[in-house]
Amino acid sequence: MNYRLVQRFSLNKRQRTFLSILFSFIFLFVVILGSYLLDEGRIATNLQNRNSPPSLAHLFGTDWLGRDMFTRTIMGLSLSIWVGLIGAIGSASIALLLGMAAATMGKAADVIISWLIDLFLSVPHLVTLILIAFTLGGGFKGIVIGLALTHWPSLARVIRAEVLQVRSAEFVQVSRNMGRSQLWIAMHHILPHILPQALIGFMLMFPHVILHEAAVTFLGLGMSPHEPAIGIILSESMKYLSSGMWWLAFFPGLCLLLIVRTFDFIGENLTMLIDPVRAHDS
Repeated sequence: MNYRLVQRFSLNKRQRTFLSILFSFIFLFVVILGSYLLDEGRIATNLQNRNSPPSLAHLFGTDWLGRDMFTRTIMGLSLSIWVGLIGAIGSASIALLLGMAAATMGKAADVIISWLIDLFLSVPHLVTLILIAFTLGGGFKGIVIGLALTHWPSLARVIRAEVLQVRSAEFVQVSRNMGRSQLWIAMHHILPHILPQALIGFMLMFPHVILHEAAVTFLGLGMSPHEPAIGIILSESMKYLSSGMWWLAFFPGLCLLLIVRTFDFIGENLTMLIDPVRAHDS
């Protein structure tokens, strides 16, 4: 009886994955919510508490101006998540539109879009991102537009391949023989089939977007120095590491890595929820 009870309440792999993803989203939500609940006065200049090591009063210590590093880090993580979200949505939308256009609008469109994909893939994301952000003057607008315009090629190539496969399916051929337009077929047959792949690609794109935003901001071409961005925090902390103030870079860098790994985990495990064949894996 105990064995049956345990077996009844045991979770299969799909259910465990769902709970893991749910807890990951809750963790990200807590980080974002925490940035709004924390007292902004703790990041004001307070020279009496400057250069304090980690303690119960200041979990991540304080910087050279007496600002609480825990508060700055949480606000910086929230800002990175929002910037990454906007940039990833823009980039995924470009990939979806171009990937579908390449596979449905004829050979000429396919050749042009494939050439654009190869062109962008031939140059590292970071180099193109720096050029775009520098041209637009940096800041929030420059970094978001740069992220949206540089991270779409790989996903666009995957979507194009998926669309080509779905387009040759029998039910699509039947709709075409019944006189359905290309737009109708794309919206009712092709788009629903490629949305799961687009969603997974979007989530896997997220960690790269966040890391590249932090890298460009670290180089001084991203967010404004007045913003509590992680890239700004890490850039400023480099001047004080030789003085033994290790906590200025260690905790923000570790938290950034944790956030990136959380998004990476969600993206890698979404396939388990989307794939119906693996629904009853143990």
